[in-house]
Amino acid sequence: MKHFLLLIFCLYFIYPPAHAQQKNIPIAQFPSPMQENVRKHARIHFSPDGQGISFEINHLFDKPADVFIPVKSLKAKRYDILIHFHGNKDIIDYAASRYHGHLIAVSITLGAGSSVYSHAFDNPEQFQTLLDSVHIAVTRQLHHSFRIRRIAISGFSAGYGAVRKILSNEKNFNLVDDVLLLDGLHADYIPDRTTLADGGKIDSSEYDSFLKFCKLAIQKKSHKKFLFTHSEIFPGTFVSTTESADYLSRELHIKAYPVLKWGPGGMQQISEARKNHFEIMGFAGNSGPDHIDHLEGLYYFLNLLKRL
Repeated sequence: MKHFLLLIFCLYFIYPPAHAQQKNIPIAQFPSPMQENVRKHARIHFSPDGQGISFEINHLFDKPADVFIPVKSLKAKRYDILIHFHGNKDIIDYAASRYHGHLIAVSITLGAGSSVYSHAFDNPEQFQTLLDSVHIAVTRQLHHSFRIRRIAISGFSAGYGAVRKILSNEKNFNLVDDVLLLDGLHADYIPDRTTLADGGKIDSSEYDSFLKFCKLAIQKKSHKKFLFTHSEIFPGTFVSTTESADYLSRELHIKAYPVLKWGPGGMQQISEARKNHFEIMGFAGNSGPDHIDHLEGLYYFLNLLKRL
């Protein structure tokens, strides 16, 4: 059986396949066969040409890291930096252009499955090397020095694998100010592929670095911020983003409440859990387009994260 989010790739041709379980051989999930034609699923059409400086850094990973600096920020002396994992670079560039402040956006898409992103940071020094490489390359492009104000890392779908690996190292953990997860935070069931409804349990060790970060984000005077969005997609063979959201909320003793709100691009928000600089937002939908909506809403969620 082909992976559900690989099916999304086949249908849409513009996004790489998403989460595969943390195995050398991906395990398929069981997608809902439902088709839905009510929600808007607005899509962004953006070209960075003429909108700023765009270039690649090619020596860090098997695939290039794409860097974008919007026109409005070319003369700035202080920047926030976003390092985003997994997704169409034009959407990340668009988010940078819509950011309420000065932002350097780095987008890294390495392939299918969260293990690809995790293994990219097996060397704990790789994250610092990435930051240093971006700083050097941007300085050359701008022809002036600058300082980084805040460092944000975000992952769509399988991209959470890189975020988890980065946060698992104490030095890197301390460097990161903001974490944004877009319908991507999974874990294994114990026993393997045994859902909660069938008596399985969640391998909670896979949340350790996230939970540590969230415990700081919920503190009123903390400088760390955490935002996690999730759909209603139920993979069946590994822990869903809804179950991940429930786990984090429960461990942090933060109650999730039902809401009815419009989100970006016609998304429909149905739940929220919030405390200080921590927020989880649940959205309706368990189809492929519902999943892609979270990436398309990056511009919105990034600004929301800034305000937390």
